[in-house]
Amino acid sequence: MGPLVLLLVSLCTFSAASDFRPGSEPLGRSVFVRRSSTDGGAAGIAKRSLAALPNRRVRRSSAEQQEESCRQHQGFKTKLDANTHDYSFNDLSGSVSLAWVGDGTGVILALTTFQVPFFMIRFGQSKLYRSENYGKSFSDVTDLINSTFIRSELGMAIDSENSGKVILTAEVSGSEKPLIFVSKDFGKSFTQRDLPFSPLMQISYNPEDSDVLLALSTSNELWLSQDLGTTWKKIHDMVCLVKWGRKNTIFFSFNKNGSCNDRGLLELKRTTDYGQTTKTVANKVFSFGLGGRFLFASVMTGKGTLRNILVSVDQGESWNTAQLPPVGHEQFYSILAANDDMVFMHVDEPGDTGFGTIYVSDDRGTVYSKSLERHLYTTTGGDTDFTNVTSLRGVFIASILAEDNSVQSVVSFDQGGEWVPLRKPVNTKCDATVLDPDKCSLHIHAAYSIAMKLKVPMLPLSEPNAVGLILAHGSVGDAISVIRSDVYVSDDGGYSWIKALDGPHHYAILDSGGLLVAVEERSSELVNQIKFSTDEGQCWSVYNFTSDPIFFTGLASEPGARSMNVSIWGYREEIFSQYWVSFTIDFRELLTRDCDSNDYVQWLAHSDDISDPQDGCMLGYKEKFLRLKKDSVCWNGRDYKINTQPTPCQCTLDDFLCDFGYYRKENSSKCEEQPDLKDKMLEFCLHGEEEKLITSGYRKIPGDKCEGGTVPEREEVDLRQRCVSDQVTSELQVGGHSSKSAAIVVAVVFVMLLSMAAGIMFVKKYVCGGRFLVHRYSVLQQHVEANATDEIDEPLETEHAQNGKIVFHDDSDEDMLE
Repeated sequence: MGPLVLLLVSLCTFSAASDFRPGSEPLGRSVFVRRSSTDGGAAGIAKRSLAALPNRRVRRSSAEQQEESCRQHQGFKTKLDANTHDYSFNDLSGSVSLAWVGDGTGVILALTTFQVPFFMIRFGQSKLYRSENYGKSFSDVTDLINSTFIRSELGMAIDSENSGKVILTAEVSGSEKPLIFVSKDFGKSFTQRDLPFSPLMQISYNPEDSDVLLALSTSNELWLSQDLGTTWKKIHDMVCLVKWGRKNTIFFSFNKNGSCNDRGLLELKRTTDYGQTTKTVANKVFSFGLGGRFLFASVMTGKGTLRNILVSVDQGESWNTAQLPPVGHEQFYSILAANDDMVFMHVDEPGDTGFGTIYVSDDRGTVYSKSLERHLYTTTGGDTDFTNVTSLRGVFIASILAEDNSVQSVVSFDQGGEWVPLRKPVNTKCDATVLDPDKCSLHIHAAYSIAMKLKVPMLPLSEPNAVGLILAHGSVGDAISVIRSDVYVSDDGGYSWIKALDGPHHYAILDSGGLLVAVEERSSELVNQIKFSTDEGQCWSVYNFTSDPIFFTGLASEPGARSMNVSIWGYREEIFSQYWVSFTIDFRELLTRDCDSNDYVQWLAHSDDISDPQDGCMLGYKEKFLRLKKDSVCWNGRDYKINTQPTPCQCTLDDFLCDFGYYRKENSSKCEEQPDLKDKMLEFCLHGEEEKLITSGYRKIPGDKCEGGTVPEREEVDLRQRCVSDQVTSELQVGGHSSKSAAIVVAVVFVMLLSMAAGIMFVKKYVCGGRFLVHRYSVLQQHVEANATDEIDEPLETEHAQNGKIVFHDDSDEDMLE
């Protein structure tokens, strides 16, 4: 896994308060309201209850084995005392940023900063520290950057390809030239390089060639360097947002009128030769984004304020209109997750509701089906609890806002095909306020709870190389509790859970899931203990890592969950000052032996019984893994690789989503036709051709690999009619023809359109009996498109936080495409 800036902590030198995650503004009303009745809620959106499933059995441990794994921790204090290292940062810094440089190198850069605002000027200092042993010790290397003040808000730009390249952006006054410091050797040395511009964003590396850099200036100029920042050339003026595409492609939004604040007045441009030539691939663009192999553009539809989504799979050469409801100025689109197979798209409801609908796409990103209604997503701060469980394919956890305004958690195990409540952990009781025991389930705290400033210090955590493992804060009842959150662990991808720790904790996964660590969240109280588990959270031991407690601010471990080192960060107070301290614990000596074949057992994902030949089929195939036995206290090691044995399954209805115009009733797997679309012809425009959809109500889930079996009828018939969209540029429509050829083409198209319109009206009136429907969700959208004008639009703005979560702007009139 590539290096990431993983930790940013702020500490006021005149206050004991510290906060890793600044919260967003909450909704104007609280939605954490206890259910007043048993109606509605999570059961209303689930097609079947998880309680109806057979109890999933944990087959990798027993009560005796749990006791044995706890006994094997005996004598840990002596081992850990010998492998605990502390370091004090003797400066008056208010914040510290950490960055891992390289994978498995042990190199960490720590940038401490201290700033004092004085009228319109900021005074401050920064220091740079470097570790080569996972944080056990640091060297002050501030002299390598000539004691220059580094802008912490732009972060430390680390190349993700393990090349050792690092870029630090300096803070300079108006009379000084902007500059950066560049390292090619994992931070051992730095070279100062002047910039011909003042950067607005963190400098970004080309994923295909890390010597090629992009930067956006404070005056909205787009600059590019092909020699790691030694020389720069300006590519374009008035650029509002820029993103790297595939194969050295750069996409950026441009406003010819000179302002990025004018919504709907931008163009989307593309360059494939580092700015030597540029091509406008779409106009009337409100926002744009990239996800998997898909390029998205949110565009204005006409005179009104409605807009919708265009999708391209060929880097903007051609576009299709996503079959999604249009949104108004107070609404937004948001790409929740995307890969090369499919897209999860949130469409906000009108008004300040705080919720919307999740749609899932086909493999072209064009045709969408409803997946989850009343999905919680605030418009004020861009807070959503949508969680991709990376430790098991196809699993997603989300929150819904029930009819009574309570927040409830649901899970999908089949990539959004159906959503069900999470099962109540076996070692817990329902909340005392529950009115109906059948409605009792586990509810997960995530981004929204953090934004509401509840005592939830961390988001749910999963890692691709820790199969099936999830750590999350939650509560058990009929809705999320605002009073208390505890730590729960699932070892099978969310099917079953146990309560692992009382109260909120910071936690981390080490050694590919072979070791879990946690530190209790105590606000401003002093801390000197860390808890650890070698059996996926069933048994925990407590280790006192210091006799002089600290004010705890967070855990830090190397990205990828392969390390055996974890750092505990905090600060100590003296009479007139405070200073940062870190304790790094190496757990390698705790696990005294390497794991061998006898320490692993075969495990079938999505299954209750590995011996059942029909069990475990998910998205068209089974996956068997070799997983560590819970009672095996041994070291997986950095070279540990997931061992999986995929086996294809025969197709069933579970391998299909409901097609456009169809839906599943509660507790039913059958797709039924939506009443408002019954007996209506479904047509849509695809690659410039009008297509008619003939369907029995099902379409295969993107990425599903089932073979044979049940395959419902589905056909897209080419009506041999051309269709065009006024939402992309004329350049796209006619390619590189001369103006004379273009005029001829326009005239021919105009005549054809008139003929088509007359034919369609005839068919609509006399053949279809008036039952004619373009493949759209909204009649209002059809009306707007019929009156569309040639207004110009703009692309969207997003950025990434250090943990991969997308950071969104507070303006609700902003599409969150990524």
